[in-house]
Amino acid sequence: MSVLVFAETSEGKYKKSSFEVTSYGKKVAEQLGTHLVVVTINSKEPNQLGTYGAEKVLNITNQSLETFQSKTYANIIKQAAEKENAQVVILESSSNGLYMAPMVAVNLNAGYVSNVVSLPSSTSPFIVKRKAFSSKAFNNSEITTAAKVLALAKNSFGVFENQVTATIEEFSPSISESGLHSETIEKTSGKVTIADADIVVSGGRGLKGPENWGMIEDLASVLGAATACSKPVSDLGWRPHSEHVGQTGKPVASNLYIAIGISGAIQHLAGINSSKVKVVINTDSEAPFFKAADYGIVGDAFEVVPKLIEKLKEFKANNA
Repeated sequence: MSVLVFAETSEGKYKKSSFEVTSYGKKVAEQLGTHLVVVTINSKEPNQLGTYGAEKVLNITNQSLETFQSKTYANIIKQAAEKENAQVVILESSSNGLYMAPMVAVNLNAGYVSNVVSLPSSTSPFIVKRKAFSSKAFNNSEITTAAKVLALAKNSFGVFENQVTATIEEFSPSISESGLHSETIEKTSGKVTIADADIVVSGGRGLKGPENWGMIEDLASVLGAATACSKPVSDLGWRPHSEHVGQTGKPVASNLYIAIGISGAIQHLAGINSSKVKVVINTDSEAPFFKAADYGIVGDAFEVVPKLIEKLKEFKANNA
């Protein structure tokens, strides 16, 4: 018996969330009195996972799997789970993970809980806490099936080192050629993607036009952040739809979310509600975002943001 984690990679490198889900898997394995196995695809440094408690890493090297393919990936995880007799399978609540996890659960005849935020409060019966109602509430879910699939919410558990020497095993699952396909994926132009970002700088219609987006990108560059936008901005074609965040776009669970010129429609707030610290800059002191924000600046973004960039550059220069 074991706990199996799927650690996602991007161009062969692990994201912070991969280390978080591995850290979480290690603690679940300890609760169950078993060991942690991690399955990963085309990783350049699979041994890194040992730092976070992975005792065994099933490393798959296959260039045909460079592009995410939900059915194929789900089948690979099923084979890994059966090989390692995994009682619990854990994935990230990333866009890929949420798309794939139900398929994994069906493949394993397993119960499935998404957006998990803490360790099981009980292992017999197996009960976990999850976010519900667009992160406005929590509920405790009991899984009664023998196999269990969990999707861990980003930034809900944290990254914890638990150094072990990981055994790296090359794994060659059966892959159906008919299941392989190629697809075009829209990518953001920034250096940091929304899915990976600890900090997100987002702009709304208050920016007045796409020609003013350089200000958002400059602030993001200084902070090492991803850029994002509200739905009206993407609908107007100012920014690509891949940058649209909110309930109808990409969910955000960053450590810091800065909203510039965004009034705060309920759908937008629901999608970014899991961010730990929320900052808003807006000329309208009655904007709904101020009620949801931890910090707010009532002012013209075209005056406030350049000054903020200048001060951040000074701070970085003095603390290099």
